[in-house]
Amino acid sequence: MSISVFDLFKVGIGPSSSHTVGPMKAAYLFVERMRSEGTLGRVAGVRCELFGSLGATGHGHGSVKAVVLGLAGEQPHLVDPVGADPLVQAARASGRLRLGGQHEIAFAVDDDVVLHRRKRLEFHTNGMLFVARDAGGAEVERREYYSVGGGFVLDEDEAGRPVLVPDATPVPYPFTTGDGLLEITERTGLRISDVMLANELSWRTEEEVRSGLLHIWSVMQECVAHGSKTTGTLPGGLKVRRRAAALKERLETEADDRDPLRAMEWVTLFALAVNEENAAGGRVVTAPTNGAAGIVPAVLHYGAMFLDGFDDDAVVRFLLTAAAIGILFKENASISGAEVGCQGEVGSACSMAAAGLAEIIGGTPQQVENAAEIGIEHNLGLTCDPVGGLVQIPCIERNAVGSVKAITAARMAVRGDGRHHVTLDKAIKTMRETGADMKDKYKETARGGLALNIVEC
Repeated sequence: MSISVFDLFKVGIGPSSSHTVGPMKAAYLFVERMRSEGTLGRVAGVRCELFGSLGATGHGHGSVKAVVLGLAGEQPHLVDPVGADPLVQAARASGRLRLGGQHEIAFAVDDDVVLHRRKRLEFHTNGMLFVARDAGGAEVERREYYSVGGGFVLDEDEAGRPVLVPDATPVPYPFTTGDGLLEITERTGLRISDVMLANELSWRTEEEVRSGLLHIWSVMQECVAHGSKTTGTLPGGLKVRRRAAALKERLETEADDRDPLRAMEWVTLFALAVNEENAAGGRVVTAPTNGAAGIVPAVLHYGAMFLDGFDDDAVVRFLLTAAAIGILFKENASISGAEVGCQGEVGSACSMAAAGLAEIIGGTPQQVENAAEIGIEHNLGLTCDPVGGLVQIPCIERNAVGSVKAITAARMAVRGDGRHHVTLDKAIKTMRETGADMKDKYKETARGGLALNIVEC
């Protein structure tokens, strides 16, 4: 196994893991590469070109801002969302930028970050080319990077490798398929969360795993809390109103315990709060992407509010189980909307959350796998068609619906005996094939679907 739970769940900044987090990481890595080689001091100028989906929707996804922040030495999990825009505005106004926060160069934001709307690099649609030159115009460094979904970034040397995150660390229970994961649980008697924990211990102590996952949960809670009290409109020109705060006020003042679906309204609130924060460029957890960041937190909050016995142990088990399912999507298909459509983002997140919930409400490994399969099967074919290239319409509501669907999938699976006709492996394979057949205009290019039929205003 080459992917950790902390690869699937990462603290970052909105609005997109592939279009914001990825480019920021790539720009940061490019500068750090020159720093480590001792060539940073020779650089007089840097040019970044964004291709494919990055070029087509980069403005709406904040990709330009992300590149500037990364070149300036900021990292997604550490950058201050409040200070991000002023830093970029200062660079635009002055025409100067400090690479890595220390080496100042001339830099014209609108000229030196180029978006190619109709070109793509060969390996992946989310391609980037960075070129640094000295005062005489000679190249100091040239490097291609690819943002392959969920904040994962590959450079040109890694692009041809069969695994996305090379790691030679041996783990006790390696798995790459759902059937393989179930075989491990049947042979050992372990739960899926136990299998993941045992593998995680190859990298860090149990206390480090536990504290790291509880930190992830705390960031999710802070995101929901902030998103539930913030009003106004979202940036980007669509003038989309933030609805989470008003919904929270209504739920708190119009209590009706007789309504059997009231819990689902709270789940909707939790998801809206996260994805409004994401759309505003706030701090979120990629789960497994930013575009689908609301589903796992919403289902976890459902557990915290409505399940008896919900505690820190439940949080840890939920996230470990969800990550095990996320690994299967990452290994065998994709979690990138630019590669397979929104089925790879909301679909995989729904599957992961369904599995996590099934685990903590007493599901067997077979029932957990069934919940994950239901979660993705009924998101197959979901297109990625953000209006204006913004992660707002239909993304925000889509997370709310995906959260409710995940809860339904988990409860349906645990009510059964785990036997079902379509395996998770077959559903993931179908998702990959469907994504390959899907026209590019439905894969995060803002050139099809709702993006084409809704007038921007």
